[in-house]
Amino acid sequence: MAIRFDDIGNRLKAFRLATGLSADDIAGRLGISRTALYRFEKGELAKIETLERLSELLQVSVPTLLGVGVEYVPSAVAYFERLRQIEESAEHIVVLAGPVSFLLSSDGFAEAVEEMLVESVPDGADRERALARIREILPILRQRKATWRKRQPGMLNLISGAEIDRFLRNGLLGRLDLPEQVLRERREQARTEVEHLATMMNSEPIGIQIGIVPGTLPHTSFQIFRQSDRKILALSPYRLGEQPNVLGGIAMITSAPEALELHERVVEDMWRRAHKGPEAARFLRELIAKLPG
Repeated sequence: MAIRFDDIGNRLKAFRLATGLSADDIAGRLGISRTALYRFEKGELAKIETLERLSELLQVSVPTLLGVGVEYVPSAVAYFERLRQIEESAEHIVVLAGPVSFLLSSDGFAEAVEEMLVESVPDGADRERALARIREILPILRQRKATWRKRQPGMLNLISGAEIDRFLRNGLLGRLDLPEQVLRERREQARTEVEHLATMMNSEPIGIQIGIVPGTLPHTSFQIFRQSDRKILALSPYRLGEQPNVLGGIAMITSAPEALELHERVVEDMWRRAHKGPEAARFLRELIAKLPG
């Protein structure tokens, strides 16, 4: 597989953001100018010695920086930045990511994400560091949403019927131990989000396909990106929906043909079984109707 230098630059930027270090910090430690570092991040070829020093500083292997085999991403900041980069040239996206796909979510959901993420952070010595990570993730998410709205690539979104049901019953929560009044408000927010989804299914917008698969789906989410010259698979433990997780786990990104073929088969099987269009909208509204008063 040919090495793409623009991808190396994108990975450098993503992993730099994940360290919390500025471009000046990295350049100073390497003994190079900030301009030189930015050139590397834009895809200009760096010497192997420089890549080795960068890999040590960013705590990532040289093969991962080069995109050889599987790219392992142990940070939600780096992962969402990599998604943003990949989405900039994606022509079609397949999403299996919990009850809510961020790109298809309502504006209200986007506003609630920060509150949920902050709620999900446990008390302890690392709380301030975790909150700093969240502050770094939010602008990346906003950029992703803006890019998707501007470019409007095709999308196929698969959602578990069981997860939607649980989402409606629990609500938009970062954790479960909230006051009852807050829980009621969050359940109402979840209902509004599912109604937003049902409305989209009824209108069937061009380029967007949504399928509600009966039962449960794999807990680890994945996305398949089709670009003009390749496909990319991203697998992630990070979640932005009910009881989100951006604090732990390792995501993986690869263009390995076998991995892509196996996941595409899973998508085809799920799509065959899924409720679609107005039928799926009815399914969602039946779930809403069954909620306790």
